[in-house]
Amino acid sequence: MGSKIPVSVLILTKDEEAVISRTVESCSAFDQVIVVDSYSSDATAQLARAAGAEVIMFRWDGRYPKKKQWSLQHDSLRHNWVLFVDADEMPSRSLVDDIRRIVSIEAVDVSAYDVTVNYHFMGRELKYGHRISKRVLVDRRRCHFPEVDDLTVKNMWEVEGHYQPICDGKVEALQSRLIHDDIDTLFDFIGRHNRYSDWEAHMRCNPQVKRLVQRSRSRQGRIFDRVPGKPVAFFLYSYVLRRGFLDGFAGFAYSISYSMYLAQTWLKAHERVA
Repeated sequence: MGSKIPVSVLILTKDEEAVISRTVESCSAFDQVIVVDSYSSDATAQLARAAGAEVIMFRWDGRYPKKKQWSLQHDSLRHNWVLFVDADEMPSRSLVDDIRRIVSIEAVDVSAYDVTVNYHFMGRELKYGHRISKRVLVDRRRCHFPEVDDLTVKNMWEVEGHYQPICDGKVEALQSRLIHDDIDTLFDFIGRHNRYSDWEAHMRCNPQVKRLVQRSRSRQGRIFDRVPGKPVAFFLYSYVLRRGFLDGFAGFAYSISYSMYLAQTWLKAHERVA
């Protein structure tokens, strides 16, 4: 097994008792695992401690820093390399091995690493269709989340929006994967994206905010943002071009639901300027 990997893992939670134990256990190879909980109403914090994690509480005051940046600069972190993991995500074995190698070498010109996500949706791993990548491993000395003018968005919340941390140095991509096992129902999936589409619509109606967010998106996100007719284009890209139909009904449900999210964003942006 070897010694613990000198990385601090940050798991952001809110009422995640159904998945938190397995997520903490999946990070057992790392020296420090911290669950940043927003005063859950269920047993999330207790289960996280029982699984071996440290727990710190975050209460958002409606201002910046939001949850990720607040966690990134928290005094309890023992290491400069930080791995962000959502409560329903788990690092694959190959990703753990890659991170062990990275921190042992510590290339001076690299400040962060992007990882592609293996998404499990409606009880099935989606092997085709749209793939997302996330900036999950960062050197906290050289990375930070931007402060975006979004505090007036009615349905926005404590966590930063759909953008990546800004990094002083190179960002590289890893071939190993992060596993995202989404146990939510379609009701929850659609509800979550209904909230995010409010934020996206706000961004699109505020050019200065849009420019800042664009600089903080992944390359994939920047390219796709310029595509006209995104709801239809996304469905054709994910379900047809990327063969999402091979994932059966789950592939169809994901492609059409995400297309609906893009349509919600477009409609809400037009509602704001109407």
